[in-house]
Amino acid sequence: MDSTTLPPPAFTPFTPRGGFDTDVIVVGLGPAGGTAALALATYGVRVHGVTMFPGVANSPRAHITNQRAVEVLRDLGIETEARKYATPWDQMGDTLFTTSLAGEEIIRLQTWGTGDRRYGDYLNGSPCGMLDLPQPLMEPILLKNATERGAIISYNTEYLDHVQDDDGVTVRFRDTRTGHVFSQRTRYLLGFDGAKSKIAEDVGLPFDGELARAGTAYILFNADLSRYVAHRPSILHWIFNSKAGFGEIGMGLLRAIKPWTQWIAGWGFDMANGEPDLSDDVVLAQIRTLVGDPDLEVELLSKSCWYVNQQHALNYQSGRVFCGGDAVHRHPPSSGLGSNTSIQDAFNLAWKTAFVVKGHAGTGLLDSYTPERAPVGEQIVARANQSRKDYAGLREWFATGSDDPVRDGLVKLKEASPEGVALRERLYEALELKNTEFNAHGVELNQRYASGAVVDEPGAEPEQWLRDREVYLQATTRPGAKLPHAWLVGPDGTRVSTLDVVGKGALTLLTGIGGQAWKRAAQKLDLPLLRPVVVGEPGTIDPYGNWHRIREIDEAGALLVRPDGYVAWRHRTAVWDDAEALDALEAALEAVLAAPVRSLIETAARRPAYSTRPVPITVPQASPTDRDDATMGETAR
Repeated sequence: MDSTTLPPPAFTPFTPRGGFDTDVIVVGLGPAGGTAALALATYGVRVHGVTMFPGVANSPRAHITNQRAVEVLRDLGIETEARKYATPWDQMGDTLFTTSLAGEEIIRLQTWGTGDRRYGDYLNGSPCGMLDLPQPLMEPILLKNATERGAIISYNTEYLDHVQDDDGVTVRFRDTRTGHVFSQRTRYLLGFDGAKSKIAEDVGLPFDGELARAGTAYILFNADLSRYVAHRPSILHWIFNSKAGFGEIGMGLLRAIKPWTQWIAGWGFDMANGEPDLSDDVVLAQIRTLVGDPDLEVELLSKSCWYVNQQHALNYQSGRVFCGGDAVHRHPPSSGLGSNTSIQDAFNLAWKTAFVVKGHAGTGLLDSYTPERAPVGEQIVARANQSRKDYAGLREWFATGSDDPVRDGLVKLKEASPEGVALRERLYEALELKNTEFNAHGVELNQRYASGAVVDEPGAEPEQWLRDREVYLQATTRPGAKLPHAWLVGPDGTRVSTLDVVGKGALTLLTGIGGQAWKRAAQKLDLPLLRPVVVGEPGTIDPYGNWHRIREIDEAGALLVRPDGYVAWRHRTAVWDDAEALDALEAALEAVLAAPVRSLIETAARRPAYSTRPVPITVPQASPTDRDDATMGETAR
């Protein structure tokens, strides 16, 4: 994979007015809060991130990092660093369905886009591959870089409450070590405080759905399982086993954390009987059963239960207070959507908040956050829960009513009989359905935004989906879609993605060599965060013709691309007249930024500056007893 060498943007922060202690307070420093703190600091906004915990996550929690989330890391300049700590894409491998890790394989599925049928789709869709990066490794990367860029990070700091007014928000905190209560004044408050969000509760966000509809036990343990896995690398192993086939999924799970020596064992339990017995003897026996090795040496690290939620917020904003991440979409780890969606919530909100705080947009820009992200939250909650239910077809060969449904079912599954053929046909059909969980490229990259920050295209027909929208990416430059990836060639002959020449905290006007009128229009407006990019000029040439094939506009047309990489507006036909280009661009900018362009130019011209100095800080690891792991499964994949 090529990696961009473009640096993060060098913004000039401005002096805050009105007695604010900081511009933005971020509560919660998981993947969402950490991304928000990093992005805001990168954009030159004064940000204070707080968490009630003494350190970063102490359990694996989220780990699958999909292409869109890696694109966010790439834009923020930390993709290369993240790859150093991640299990590489090619090691994420097949997902196995076996009677035990040492036992008989039933079927396999090539997953996460690594298979022969899908690898090309993923390569065409993004400059970034997927990663397996557990949350305790992701969070320090986000927070280290945030502090290096000027964010202030406070641990052991509990959010208590807040009061907002027309100008800002006053937030109260408690130092959990000393009990000291103090207040801070901020322009905006961002609540990324998890599935039990107090901020979401305080502002009365409306929710739809239910909580705790199923339960799962998760056990973190050390054991060297290399002899079972190294020859068939896979981070997920589903176990058809009569002693672990409880709950909604009906299978046990072995998930690799540190290949191949640290793992999570998981299994469902009947909530009607309360929480399961997790005594050491019971847990060790269950792990050995899942592995299929009665003498396996196991070091138990932690034991917990978590509950399957199916709930999403209908609104993410109340005045100057915004919520995101698990605070607004609560769901099981199936489909690996939790932290990925949370990172994207934060990325969407951060650039908008930065533009408003720094005077580059009107406050109405922030009203686009809920319309854009709430439909995504609703979608991924439904998808994650449906993915759990879709395992039912994989168990249809079980011998119901038998003392050992797996053992006796296998006999029927292998029969050279019409019944055996029918069972095998049905099993492969059920396996194919699981592509909607494990190769769901469309779920991950096909989000479409409709809001005030996206300008509708006059006369455009509704988008027609040529293939399954959940399984396959449909790249397009339609307003509201993510800019398609295409390889260009940079100034030194290396490949540069179209996603590398946009973003970095600025709006980009993208056109071709024929679009000189657009380039001159952008230069005449001279907005601080509007960058014209001409594909075909030195540094962004299109020798492959890749961009030519997918741009969907005339070479002398134009795209306005937002800092988060989404198309805000497009002009499909050629424009040669400077005045026409200027009028069209100015109208588009005013719609997207919710403010007259002339006033934004005047504001930028009189904005004073001050210098910031990064605040060094260490990021300690919490001990297992310091943090509640009761919801560790919420973003576990």
